[in-house]
Amino acid sequence: MDRRSFLSGAVTVAALAPATAEATEPPALRGAIDGTARGLTPDLPNNQSRLFQALLQEAAAANRPLFLPPGRYVVSNIVLPSSTRLLGIAGATRLVFAGDGHMLTADKADRIALDGVAIDGGGLPLADYVEGLVHLAGCPVVRIANCEITASTKAGLALDRCGGRVEGNTITQARQAGIRAIESTGLTVAGNDIADCGNGGVLVWRWSAGEDGTIVSGNRIARIGAEDGGTGENGNGVNVFRAHGVIVSGNHISDCAFTAVRANAANNVQIAGNTCLRSGEVAIFSEFGFSGALIANNIIERAANGISVANFDHGGRLAVVANNIVRDLVTEGPYPTDDQGFGVGISVEADVAVSGNVIDGAPRFGLVLGWGPYLRDVSASGNVIRDAAVGIAVSVVEGAGAAMISDNLISGADRGAIVGMRWSEPASGDLALSGAEDFPNVTVSRNRA
Repeated sequence: MDRRSFLSGAVTVAALAPATAEATEPPALRGAIDGTARGLTPDLPNNQSRLFQALLQEAAAANRPLFLPPGRYVVSNIVLPSSTRLLGIAGATRLVFAGDGHMLTADKADRIALDGVAIDGGGLPLADYVEGLVHLAGCPVVRIANCEITASTKAGLALDRCGGRVEGNTITQARQAGIRAIESTGLTVAGNDIADCGNGGVLVWRWSAGEDGTIVSGNRIARIGAEDGGTGENGNGVNVFRAHGVIVSGNHISDCAFTAVRANAANNVQIAGNTCLRSGEVAIFSEFGFSGALIANNIIERAANGISVANFDHGGRLAVVANNIVRDLVTEGPYPTDDQGFGVGISVEADVAVSGNVIDGAPRFGLVLGWGPYLRDVSASGNVIRDAAVGIAVSVVEGAGAAMISDNLISGADRGAIVGMRWSEPASGDLALSGAEDFPNVTVSRNRA
């Protein structure tokens, strides 16, 4: 038998073979309880919470999934038991909040899985005792995938002391944050679309500083407001607060009222490979009492300021800022400017290596090393700075620590390639030309201006 005859025969046999239920049924649905076969009615305008809750309990007790076929189901005040596995058809199965209480909650449930379900808050008020449309607390294994969470008057998804994975979801129009994760225990937030939220995209917080280890990776976050105001506590794409060991990588973050990635009092944070567009304040911020920040390989465009590693006065220290592109900065921010102003590419203060960055278009300063006496052990080497009013500004006030500036290429700095500063006022000529002999805390060598 030749090859063509063999393949033709194989196709014919396959076509004639009887189909089995196992072959046609999606693996995820095998053994599932069909909610409509047990009395739930798609598109019924009435509240079906009591039956839905009973079916969740039955399925969980039998360790089986509960499947909701396409349609709209009006429910409220649902408590998810341990071993909840709720399955729907993505884009077609929709739970609609009936109001008067909460939508979905779980407390100390061993395992919670939601897949392919849209959860619509309808803009209705949520009870004071919950923080989100979906609020899970003390759940060590959470898996939320392929879901849509929308129109919450608080957070879209609130996770307290939870671990697991939140991936491939769309979360929009939350009045507070899209995802609020407090004191997590091994959480990954990956591949989600989060947009049009009132005060935050992803919050990774702890009530007291400690190891956290949350990974926020590959998400698309857009149009994050600061409806409750403030000077940075709101309006951030990803906000890490008191949580140590967090990784924020590979995210596309655009049009945030304040910051694309903001780490406050967070040790050993990695902020790497993110694209940050049109941030209203500082695109990437490591601030206050942190120790250890790696900020590398990010692209920043049209922010008010590019990268800030600040607050040595509050103990903020120890960072690497490397291989970032910062370009086309603007001079307008979300509040009246301070002395340093907006339009700064990268600013750092204590125990920092700044290397291999490219800064193109900074209306005020390309690099700022220190602020007043808040400067210690900073190295700036191998950076390319183009079209900044001042290429590198370095503090030379009394009490400022050591700064080494070497092997940088600075082009188009019409107010000086390297300038010593006393706070916001120039205190020297161009140190790239005249040298820094008058300032013992500063070493300038082998720069090209």
